[in-house]
Amino acid sequence: MNKRLRLLAILAHPDDESLGFGGTFAKYADEGVETYLITATRGERGRFGDAPQSPGLDIVGKTRTQEVLAASDILGIKEVHFLDYIDGDLDKVPPKEAIEKITNLIRKIQPQVVLTFDPFGSYGHPDHIAISQFSLAAVMNANSKSPIDNNLPWAVSKFYYLAWPSEIMGAYEEAFKQMAFKVDDETREAIPWPNWSITTKINTAKYWRQVWEAVNCHQTQISIYNKLKSLSKQNHQILWGNQSFYRVFSTVNGGRVLEADIFEGLR
Repeated sequence: MNKRLRLLAILAHPDDESLGFGGTFAKYADEGVETYLITATRGERGRFGDAPQSPGLDIVGKTRTQEVLAASDILGIKEVHFLDYIDGDLDKVPPKEAIEKITNLIRKIQPQVVLTFDPFGSYGHPDHIAISQFSLAAVMNANSKSPIDNNLPWAVSKFYYLAWPSEIMGAYEEAFKQMAFKVDDETREAIPWPNWSITTKINTAKYWRQVWEAVNCHQTQISIYNKLKSLSKQNHQILWGNQSFYRVFSTVNGGRVLEADIFEGLR
């Protein structure tokens, strides 16, 4: 294998790549890093524009698939892989099956750096939580001698959770109001990560307009995002011009010094 740097994000839905990770994708693709995306679902239960009723899982899923492919092209993502689970059902799929699918892709892509959602799913979203759990298990599994496929074991060097501090969370809440998700009659609310706990802050200010263009590819969801259009330039820059992460593990660096590069220790 050559020494080319590779980045993989393992996410739940179309639009996660733009709303949560867009600046990171755009920055590293621009720097020549090969960037890859695994999306667990095709967003079948998402909105369908202003339609009062969903046209059905198949139509919504096919439409949102095209949206994520268009957004990925804008962000410079080299390949998009779908696990083909149904939106909203990710925490009900057989864990062993999902983990093996992701493991296979990690071994094939051979990324040094992997990103996913935090264990709380950013705001309690069950699909986000499930993909976070599957991702961690798959990263560990990829380096085992388990004969899952024909690809050789692969050791990921660095693994990260998305970690929104209060500044980014505040900008999101200005656009979406309360960041909350209702599960089993209980409301789960977003809780920002303490600044001291964040290990990595990426400056993506150069790419915020590119990220906003990618967000706008998700036209079926635009009724949710509509308030983003009226945000101040300052809040747009906060949302898309900064990316914060928690370094779960690294085999190449560590310590309390704040990282400004998720490939620190690998260049």
